[in-house]
Amino acid sequence: MSEVKTVKYSFEKLRDFSQRTFEHFGVPSIDAKLASEVLSMSDLRGIDSHGVARLHTYFDMLDNGRINPKPNIKIIRESLSTATVDGDNGLGLVVGPRANDIAMNKATEAGTGWVSVSNTNHYGIAAYYVIKALEKDLIGWSMTNTTKLVSPLWGAERMLGTNPISIAFPGNEEPPIIIDLATCAAAYGKIEIANRRSEEIPEGWAIDSKGNQTTKPKEMIDGGALLPLGSERDKGGHKGYGLAIMVDFLCAVLSGANWGPFTPPFALRQEIPKKSVGKGIGHFFGAMRIDAFIDLDDFKNQTDDYIRTMRSTKPAPKTDGPLIPGDPEREAEKIRSKEGIPLVEPVIEELNDISAKTGIPFD
Repeated sequence: MSEVKTVKYSFEKLRDFSQRTFEHFGVPSIDAKLASEVLSMSDLRGIDSHGVARLHTYFDMLDNGRINPKPNIKIIRESLSTATVDGDNGLGLVVGPRANDIAMNKATEAGTGWVSVSNTNHYGIAAYYVIKALEKDLIGWSMTNTTKLVSPLWGAERMLGTNPISIAFPGNEEPPIIIDLATCAAAYGKIEIANRRSEEIPEGWAIDSKGNQTTKPKEMIDGGALLPLGSERDKGGHKGYGLAIMVDFLCAVLSGANWGPFTPPFALRQEIPKKSVGKGIGHFFGAMRIDAFIDLDDFKNQTDDYIRTMRSTKPAPKTDGPLIPGDPEREAEKIRSKEGIPLVEPVIEELNDISAKTGIPFD
């Protein structure tokens, strides 16, 4: 396997290039800045599949009129602590943060806030939204459904999305606990990255077009499917399958978006469902004001104690002991904010293609 060349760029350069790309299509500057912030956080935290590696897909969708650059985002149903939002087919990177703000504002007033969103698209990393809640000392929840890439347990074709879930808990002296996971064995972006690098993927991640497990990312991409979190039944695959269904209901059935195999794709090359059961894809956001349940300082001190207790666990052989959810991303951010974001050549080529088509300088 040949070594894949990478080049490092400052996150500021990538963030500004993303913002100017969105502005090129008439996205208002305030929205373009917000969208580029979401992508930039992905790159900083080491989630390479959801940062500027996605920018060309947004470019294609905007260029083809598949995304509304100036959406009228509105609440279509509301109570003191809940809302349903119609994203007017705007950038998920804009609709998501706006809906998340509604959830957090409701939590501030009512104690908790819950917002389900329809008529939107890819919203970046799920952790972005719970990190914003942490900044306000709130417990944050974030979920989205996605186009079909995952087979149901004992299924041999794509029927569910990767359907990620994120939740975060603030600490006092210790860093927060930030849980961010797909409900499949691995995010599709990791399959794309492995394919770009000509690497194999671990067994248990995917099946080929005939339903057989495969370690070749191209076989999954060409008609195969990802497996639910846990993969097979005796390894807990029913749990990932159940969580994926939960996300579909909270994000789509509850909001009026498309669910399961009817969820539209976020890429021009992917199959468009033959029918629709709702509007676009869906998100779900939650925010909880901690002092509506318990004293804030008591909670944060208990979080600190919880983290220290977990870190004190006897380490398994050949390991440094348990990590706290969010540790790898924090370490990546510490390094990348100083040394830059490493991009593989295929991603650089895509950014240069955007540059050539828009006249926005890049490399």
